[in-house]
Amino acid sequence: MRIGQLAERAGTTTRTLRYYETRGLLRAERTTNGYRTYGEEHLRLLQQIRTLQAFGFGLEEIRPFVECLQAGHPAGDSCPASLEVYRRKLAELDDGIARLREVRAQIGAQLARAEQERAAAEPRCAFTAHQTEEGEKST
Repeated sequence: MRIGQLAERAGTTTRTLRYYETRGLLRAERTTNGYRTYGEEHLRLLQQIRTLQAFGFGLEEIRPFVECLQAGHPAGDSCPASLEVYRRKLAELDDGIARLREVRAQIGAQLARAEQERAAAEPRCAFTAHQTEEGEKST
């Protein structure tokens, strides 16, 4: 199939396919007149790339999966290099989750402190205090 057909079937653009080609992730066959041609295996590669990108993998992280498929393995994660990328990504995600939990705890503590201070010194805000004084004078 030609590049436009592959792009349509993969749900992407020809520009993206050319970019993947420049990055070495996709290799087209060339006809005698220079047109790129692709087979079903290329569609499978693109599906692997797009799935991993949706999971947050960068193109260099995706390379071992593509190479695994290009080597004839049944799945892109059948090779040791792909499994190592999974391990690194999981560790990265675990670190990110731990950082987010710490930030959440700190924000929660700040909110609790601010609410306690506000309740203890009501009205605390100068604008609110001024409004309260104005209300007392008019009654």
